[in-house]
Amino acid sequence: MTGRVSAVRLRALLDVDAVDRPGYRDIAERVRLLVIDGRLPSGTQLPSERDLTTALPVSRTTVTRAYAELREAGLLVSRRGSGSVVTLAHDAGASGMLAPADAGPGAIGWTVAASAAAPGVGLAYAQAAAALPAYLHQSGYVMTGVPALREALAARYTERGLPTDATQIMVTGGAVAALGLIARTLAVRGERVLCESPTYPNAIESVRRSGLRPVAVPLDEDCWHLPSFEATLRQAAPRLAYLIPDFHNPTGALMDAATRDALGAALTRARTTPVIDETMVELVLDGDDDAMPPPFAASAPDAITIGSASKSFWGGIRIGWVRASHDMVRLLVDTRHSADLGSPVFEQLVLVELLARRAEVLAEHRAALRRQRDELATLVTDRLPGWQFTVPPGGLSLWAQLPARVSSTLVIAAAREGLILTAGPRFFVGAGGERHLRLPFAREHDDLAEAVTRLARAYQRCRDRTDPPSTAAMHALTA
Repeated sequence: MTGRVSAVRLRALLDVDAVDRPGYRDIAERVRLLVIDGRLPSGTQLPSERDLTTALPVSRTTVTRAYAELREAGLLVSRRGSGSVVTLAHDAGASGMLAPADAGPGAIGWTVAASAAAPGVGLAYAQAAAALPAYLHQSGYVMTGVPALREALAARYTERGLPTDATQIMVTGGAVAALGLIARTLAVRGERVLCESPTYPNAIESVRRSGLRPVAVPLDEDCWHLPSFEATLRQAAPRLAYLIPDFHNPTGALMDAATRDALGAALTRARTTPVIDETMVELVLDGDDDAMPPPFAASAPDAITIGSASKSFWGGIRIGWVRASHDMVRLLVDTRHSADLGSPVFEQLVLVELLARRAEVLAEHRAALRRQRDELATLVTDRLPGWQFTVPPGGLSLWAQLPARVSSTLVIAAAREGLILTAGPRFFVGAGGERHLRLPFAREHDDLAEAVTRLARAYQRCRDRTDPPSTAAMHALTA
């Protein structure tokens, strides 16, 4: 996705009002962060130096030196008649998608909420290898998925209170792939998609790449404020609504049954198709499965539900799925023919084995995540006084509220400490996020302790403003 960013829009993205008398390196570092985390995609044309000087409370010399710093770092190309265009010499951040950081020696990459493989994943691979020969006489192209996996997924939905048969399941290459497929199938370029804000950054990017326009509904202290959703449905008439009701990413919140019923009814009245992301649903950390509310699709019959093995079991299992009506699955298959011919059979068989032992595998996995969540909560409380968060009942991260609007500044400072983070604004559809930071907790205690130690040092520098910007730190953001 490329285009041109206005001086007024760039000023809002830079958030320089949070900095007293910003210097050229302040501006250069903030632009660099916007490029690396995807808010300024490669190919975006920046405003002229004159226009940006008018928009910012700085001199023309300051803007000129900031652009020169970015050109020297390989992030900006300026040509007479074409202006200054964002560029990247390598792939880091170029796609706009949030991805694991290549943090480099001694650095800690804390950009992705994901865990090591759940106990039993290795055994599942061995069992899948033993089962694979039975499939080798076939072509391997299975558009809707291996029957055994579709049946296992349908059984799990039924067990959760949503009667489902195997023909309502289509296996995909992951949850993001499923979302893109749904968007291409159901919406026309330029149509709107309702999204919570904050939300999963790669979902925002997937919507935009499909030529659609995300429309934000801010989540408040109670998360899903029904009147706000109803107002947006009336005013924007979105074609789709992308929602994460189960251990919301990044907040970790869980939508209760009454809200599901009310919001499902509102979406039905508005003729907006819900796309429900359940990638975190199996990561119950407080209580048990019986305490979980019914799937959102039980409150909205036309909902399309997407799931994934990557969060529940392991990110290396690149298998997702869609649960929808029979007719919808057929439509999705028709669209999919232009993209791929199915998902890898071997990984599907791995997931079949894991689902057969789901309760056993997840019990141990959840216990480890619960311990890690509580350890991180204690570390943040002890080392970062003034930071606020609600301990999430599930999921993979804490969503911290900062005492000041310093998220982007803090991410830059943390890079100097060898801690690579994702700035809060990356999770927002529009403005916002400078008071927030996502802290993934799926790490062992020593790693969490070291990460929080580095974060606390970086935060202290932000408070003291005694650490001058450095070119080395700017390069750390691209590592």
